[in-house]
Amino acid sequence: MDGRELVRSIKVFGSVRGLRTVRAAWRQRRTDAWGLPPKGAERARVPGLATEAEALPGGGIVRFARSSLRICVSAGGAVFWGWDGAEPLPSYALAGEGPEPDPRASLEPDTDGGWRIVSERVTVAVSRHGAVEVRTPGGVMLRRDLPPRWWEPVTGADPDRGAGAGTAGASADGPGAASDAGPGAPSADGPAVRAVARWVQRSEVPADARFFGLGGRSAGPRLRDGSYRLWNTDPKGGFVPGDDPLYITMPVQFVVSDAGSHLAFHDNSWDGLVTLAEGEEGAGSGHDRPGTSELRMGGGPLRCWVVVGTPARVLHGWAALTGAPALPPSWALGPQHARWGFGSAREVRRVVAGYRERGLPLSAVHLDIDHYDGHRVFTVDRERFPDLPGLATELREQGVRLVSIVDPAVEAEPGNAVYDSGRAAGAFVRDGRGREVHGEVWPGECAYPDFTDPAVREWWGGLYEERLRQGFSGVWHDMNEPVAFAPFGDMTLPRSARHALDGRGGDHREAHNVYGLAMARAGYEGLRRLRPDERPFLFSRSGWAGMQRYGGTWSGDVSTGWPGLRASLSLVLGLGLCGVPYSGPDVGGFDGSPSPELYLRWFQLGAWLPFFRTHSAIDAGRREPWEFGPEVLEHARVALAERERLRPYFETLARLARMTGAPYVRPVWWGTPEDRGLRDCEDAFLLGDALLVAPVLTRGADRRAVRLPRGRWYDTATGQAYEGPGQVLLDAPLSRVPVLARAGAVLPVRGEGDGQALEVWAPAAGRTGGGLVVRDTGDGWEPGEIERYQSRLVDGRVVVERVTDDGVEEVGVPVRVRGL
Repeated sequence: MDGRELVRSIKVFGSVRGLRTVRAAWRQRRTDAWGLPPKGAERARVPGLATEAEALPGGGIVRFARSSLRICVSAGGAVFWGWDGAEPLPSYALAGEGPEPDPRASLEPDTDGGWRIVSERVTVAVSRHGAVEVRTPGGVMLRRDLPPRWWEPVTGADPDRGAGAGTAGASADGPGAASDAGPGAPSADGPAVRAVARWVQRSEVPADARFFGLGGRSAGPRLRDGSYRLWNTDPKGGFVPGDDPLYITMPVQFVVSDAGSHLAFHDNSWDGLVTLAEGEEGAGSGHDRPGTSELRMGGGPLRCWVVVGTPARVLHGWAALTGAPALPPSWALGPQHARWGFGSAREVRRVVAGYRERGLPLSAVHLDIDHYDGHRVFTVDRERFPDLPGLATELREQGVRLVSIVDPAVEAEPGNAVYDSGRAAGAFVRDGRGREVHGEVWPGECAYPDFTDPAVREWWGGLYEERLRQGFSGVWHDMNEPVAFAPFGDMTLPRSARHALDGRGGDHREAHNVYGLAMARAGYEGLRRLRPDERPFLFSRSGWAGMQRYGGTWSGDVSTGWPGLRASLSLVLGLGLCGVPYSGPDVGGFDGSPSPELYLRWFQLGAWLPFFRTHSAIDAGRREPWEFGPEVLEHARVALAERERLRPYFETLARLARMTGAPYVRPVWWGTPEDRGLRDCEDAFLLGDALLVAPVLTRGADRRAVRLPRGRWYDTATGQAYEGPGQVLLDAPLSRVPVLARAGAVLPVRGEGDGQALEVWAPAAGRTGGGLVVRDTGDGWEPGEIERYQSRLVDGRVVVERVTDDGVEEVGVPVRVRGL
């Protein structure tokens, strides 16, 4: 570390904490120097030639000279393959025991000495060298994974193993067994972490394909050529497009091409790097150059899932694999306000009164770490919040809930009740010598619960009883990458730190990326036990594949500026394609002071996203709408009113996301992925099937071009109809952003009082339309019923009917027809 790094540490964290972070960073380096094996000689290995195959339900095992491949097609059409004994379980991503194999699919010889599996939805071919190709039922290639390559530590074993032999990266007992993770239980006798095999998998996709996904990425949602790291990371401040990695990384690729769409998921939580390169049609003497994806992992199993079909079918299959998205309570679909630095109950009351006096709707207020006593989790500063339960009751009577931040780091100070309780339970992460791993965080020196231990998850979940007693209605997980302040190196735990990994034993190299996911599980399950009649509200800054089972997420510390505004939309769209439908940004940006124009455009974007929350840092400017002048206030009022009018539509989208896996916010190519022009559109989105939203993302714009999918679309402000596909230029005054409705769409809106109505946009002549409605049944677990509506044009009049199993019937709510 040089002097500049020390100065930066002191500037960021303060003089005393800055020096402590320096010591903590050096301590982490010493821990890993002792606890991780030194890098030694390696030898490369490839599968070799196929020698034999064994048929099993849904597929079978193909054995090669130096490896083996297990491959299976599930009853739902998802394809799994794993090398060297890797099986679907254990997995932090999968829900339950995984899908059943397709009994009609079987392994059979293919040409050139390979093998294939033919099923209703997909065909899989395995070459004699170990390439795995996924094709449509018609035989068109969607994805081709070339034979993988491993680099194994030389340990003196026979370099030429027999057919199907295991590696240091996986064992015959399945991924995550002792030989996979390596360390086992902490030992005081010396390092127990074994060297592991790293590997690389190169894949090819059609030349016209576009890549999406990989978790929350600031640039996109289409992922350009370049490298993307798979390591959940606090970027140490505000981020803009191009900053990578961020808080949520996932080895989940969503690929769209003319041949079809597919999702590929490599179920491995180790540190990795994905390098993407788009293809080129007609490259090289008229031959297409395929797009490529290269995945390099530092260890762990080589196993993959692929789901194919339309975008809707792909995410439905993905949700079937990894779990249905948690359903937020209906109030969490309303506008929310947060600030690091409310400072006192008096200030909270002042802000809430400001909303009420100006007639602005508000559903929740979030309290950041400054409401804690000394920043210690599960405490309250009694001087500044003398009666927090009373404040919560008072606000709830006004329709406003309180939401609490919860950090994982626990101040490692005897006398701290949470620390004493966790220490007695053996809850904290330890190093190879059996000592607690400590890091510097907001309260000071902290210990970290090991959420990969079921007993620790149960202990931690019970602590949320204190939050409920204080009157909080939801929780917000922060700093759970996990973060340990450091002026240099990685701001997290030592890689050699030991974790339970649900009984398998392992280290932080494997546990890091699933730490936030496991914490979310602990909180969600704890809240369910404590309040079984209410759906938990939980969202998390960090997570991994499957995190949607426990709640949503948000942008983290997006930088205040026009680039940060654009990154906000990229994150929401990208996360939705990875199966996380409930997310949104810090409206206005986390740091700095937005201009009135920038704040308003951010506010207008946020009003159309699932999670709508203003938030800022303690030293940033205000984020209340009235702080930006009367013009911004009035335009923000319009955006809030429209959000509230459409609350039933958001509630329907939330229910449909849980039932089908479809995100609320979708790329404009969602229904027409064959439209290549739409694949490159990144500045607009579909909200469900009915609406197309075109936010303003550039300074000074009062008009903007909007690319339309095929069909008729109505400008909701003017009623003007436009025909797609094509591009139109629409007005975008400061008072609103362009929003278009699909012809024939039927969507639920607020009616008179608390009632509900249907808004119907006239279908084109000779065409029909429709929509789905799921009514809110409260914040408990009562399932919602899907209501189906159809619209048609009869003698110049729009007719709307409810479709039932017995035919059609009259609509029982008011209908508002627009577009005629």
